[in-house]
Amino acid sequence: MIRKLIFRTVGGCILLLAPVLLVAFFYPETILCLDSGKNVSADVIVVLGGGVHEQRADRAAELFQQHAAPRILITGAGDDEINRLILLQKGVPATAIEVEGDSMTTRENAEFSLKRLSAENVHRVILVTSWYHARRALKTFEHYAPDLKFYSRPSYFAFERDEWPHHGSGRRMRLEFIKLPGYWLRYGVNPF
Repeated sequence: MIRKLIFRTVGGCILLLAPVLLVAFFYPETILCLDSGKNVSADVIVVLGGGVHEQRADRAAELFQQHAAPRILITGAGDDEINRLILLQKGVPATAIEVEGDSMTTRENAEFSLKRLSAENVHRVILVTSWYHARRALKTFEHYAPDLKFYSRPSYFAFERDEWPHHGSGRRMRLEFIKLPGYWLRYGVNPF
């Protein structure tokens, strides 16, 4: 009797999860990529470290040139100086760039950046990261600062499926499917 109940429960869960897993396998971008749209503006653009160099900084410079925000905060140890140099090469003035170079994870990106931003009375933030990292980044920042408004404007570098093997996007994308529930369980960051 109990064995049948367990099998039915497990079977029901598998049936409910099957469509989500199929979408995740065949169309991961529909789950991982969140983009707030073209016409958003904010007080600051936050560029998260990681990914392939240039992609995130290029996107942030593009948004800066479009006047989406008057300044850029780079977050992430190791990538901070490279991203700052890329921004300068793309024409972003040094006075518009701020660096948080201590964070090592997406959670720390949020916590350390938000300390600075709350002290500066920031209300709206555009997050720039890779397309496959956009959901976790946005949900993490929203989790740690629910009183602020966040927008996601990811880089679409290596977005096309045939580019994934050449740039390592497939591996990074698959890791996101592990990190999303991991952040939910460990830090309470709801991915939905």
